[in-house]
Amino acid sequence: MFYVGRMVTVVGIGAEGWDGLTAVARQALSAADVVLGSRRQLDLLPPVVTAERVAWPSPMMPAVPGLLAEHQGRDLCVLASGDPMFYGIGSKLGPARVLTYPSSVSLACARLGWAQQDVEVVSVVGRPVELVNARVHPGRRLLVLSANGDTPAQVAALLTKRGYGASELTVLEMLGDARENLVTGTASQWQGSSDPLNVIAVECRGSRLLPNVPGLPDDAYESDGQLTKREVRAVTLSRLTPVPGQLLWDVGGGAGSVAIEWSRVHPSCRAIAVERDPVRAERIGRNARELGVPGVEVVTAEAPVDGLDTPDAIFIGGGLTADGMVEWALAALRPGGRLVVNAVTVESEAVVARWHARLGGDLVRISISRGSPVGGFTGWRPLMPVTMWTVSKEIDA
Repeated sequence: MFYVGRMVTVVGIGAEGWDGLTAVARQALSAADVVLGSRRQLDLLPPVVTAERVAWPSPMMPAVPGLLAEHQGRDLCVLASGDPMFYGIGSKLGPARVLTYPSSVSLACARLGWAQQDVEVVSVVGRPVELVNARVHPGRRLLVLSANGDTPAQVAALLTKRGYGASELTVLEMLGDARENLVTGTASQWQGSSDPLNVIAVECRGSRLLPNVPGLPDDAYESDGQLTKREVRAVTLSRLTPVPGQLLWDVGGGAGSVAIEWSRVHPSCRAIAVERDPVRAERIGRNARELGVPGVEVVTAEAPVDGLDTPDAIFIGGGLTADGMVEWALAALRPGGRLVVNAVTVESEAVVARWHARLGGDLVRISISRGSPVGGFTGWRPLMPVTMWTVSKEIDA
């Protein structure tokens, strides 16, 4: 929240500009001393708006506090694209009077005949396009809010790489303007750039299943073998209990699978992977992007490490025998937070046994065998057993 002083009026505006505004919005702009907005938005205003026009610099958000402070005490209007409360600036300004306009999502759904509640929305405005990867599933409908005219081609390439090249794309350009235009094609055949002001509608057509529940196939990850196996990973995540808005530390990240699958549960789930090996750390970043969660933070360091955001859950999959590892994790956790430790060696099991005797918690041993060829028959090949210790940090009275 930035603004202190007189209340700001935030006006949502569409591609058609002044003609699409309500009488209330026009009156607010006509009475303003200062109007802030992008150069494109300011150019949509007619001469009847006599206010000083101030264009946002790039990048915008770091400059907002200074600009608002500079014009404090004046009647101030801020222009926002579409609905200011939908991926917009309306919630960033403190107390504000918000005059909405239909969002690009509602306009796109109206043009396409799609039920808005059944559509998944992904914004790549100022965000990595790889976010789309986590939302691609057979038969799903997506709306991607574009960063610029190159975004449709980037989304098409991403879909084709994922095996969804048959997906139908409709690029809706200049929604609400007299120049509004729709371009349709398949992802694998998409070519060229689009108008910078566009929304991409995707009907996903493909067969590769990468669900958002834990337990993705092991081959979904690039790995050097340091990977929590699929079955163990699913149990591990169930004990970590990912819920929206919470933060996980994945200590000894390996391929990053636990951090990645925590983050895929919900867009607001956050994760930090701590990995001392720089080659593995880079690999975690690649895996995170390929699986649609490029926001996974990778810290290349040997745990224990200081300066990380306070976690709601910690997974220790490597480095358990390092001095002070468990003490560090327990001290870092929020009250009520969960610590899950997986041990596969005698030495790490000894550490788990000592801490379980001291603090209690749940102790589980997981043994997995997978069927594999034995001559002309099928036999069982066991994976290394895993001892899993789960404990919650007490909530202060």
